[in-house]
Amino acid sequence: MSADLTDDRQAKRNVAVLVAAQAILGGQMPMMLIVGGLAGGMLTGNPCFATLPISLIVFGSMTTAPWLSPLMQKYGRKTGFFVGAIAGALGAAVSAYGLYIASFTIFLMGAYLSGIYMSAQGFYRFAATDTASDGFRPKAISYVMAGGLISAVLGPQLNKLVQDASVIPFLGSYIAIIALNLVGMFLFLLLRMPKGTANEPKAIAPTPPRSRKELLRNQKIFVAISVGMVAYALMNLVMTSTPLAVVGCGLTKNNANDIVSVHVIAMFLPSFFTGHLITRFGVERIMGLGLIILAGAGVVALSGMELPNFFFALMLLGLGWNFGFIGATTLLTSAHAPHERGRVQGMNDAIVFGCVTIASIASGGLMNCTGGSVVQGWAAVNYAMVPFLLMAGTALLCLLMMNKRAT
Repeated sequence: MSADLTDDRQAKRNVAVLVAAQAILGGQMPMMLIVGGLAGGMLTGNPCFATLPISLIVFGSMTTAPWLSPLMQKYGRKTGFFVGAIAGALGAAVSAYGLYIASFTIFLMGAYLSGIYMSAQGFYRFAATDTASDGFRPKAISYVMAGGLISAVLGPQLNKLVQDASVIPFLGSYIAIIALNLVGMFLFLLLRMPKGTANEPKAIAPTPPRSRKELLRNQKIFVAISVGMVAYALMNLVMTSTPLAVVGCGLTKNNANDIVSVHVIAMFLPSFFTGHLITRFGVERIMGLGLIILAGAGVVALSGMELPNFFFALMLLGLGWNFGFIGATTLLTSAHAPHERGRVQGMNDAIVFGCVTIASIASGGLMNCTGGSVVQGWAAVNYAMVPFLLMAGTALLCLLMMNKRAT
């Protein structure tokens, strides 16, 4: 009992640090999601490629996860988080230079480097569980994700102040992102976590780590990755197109900032109780509820393109992502041995963000190059959710049936 209490005291300290990091450094993500598509449309002559900068951010995250996760297992979480913050500052600097010289290619290079930060931020939720007891683990994940609530307000509101601060549109946004990374990175000095295995004697694992193919055959791991992938990819698909749809139908850039701000609040505010809901009702039920809410977001979005429709649809989109993604993360952490952590978490985030990359690329094409109007493009984006929700829902139902037979 005393060991668990000690572990959870340390875990709570680490959670507090990670919440602050999620709040401060995480503010750059909504900023880049708001301005990435608008700046991309400004720099490229082809509107079908307007969301390509956001796609490159996610692609950078996808290609980073397979090497960043083993690096953190070997050298410790701090090392990986510092790498992410430095890359975030460097990526924003390169993007700012691309805006300054009006180079879409250089702007894309900066977006890719920013993806390294996005990958590191994705591991905050896993780091919260490293020193947590089994009972505290779902709550630790939820609390760290809740730190995004502050970033949901900080990012878009800061962006309002700086996006037009320079004669070059959006240049001020990327300068502010550099500052967020350079200031926020010092929080990681306060973490008290295992230092990794680089300088430790070789320990004999109870069994060799399973191969990636063997891991994917595990029903829990497969469902966790599937639901996490669908929840994140569909959230990104719709969210990426939202500023383009909002401005395209005659609303303002500030309306887009406010809508994205409400969306990101809806992504993270429920995190204060998602862990408790998982503990009480079971992770599978919360994941299923998340998929149903995502479907509801599509229904609201398809019902009209007035300002209230955007606000309500994006609120539901954020809530559905929260239940689906936190549930998937919780299920994943319970389905592998500690010595498989680096392999499983790296594989998970590579697959999830690989699909998010495809979704963000498809988002611009569906929005700008489907049909002849903004209304038709927005409808195409939301109809594209249907087959993926059905796929994830089917996988989850199969897991529930397997659990029922086992009991």
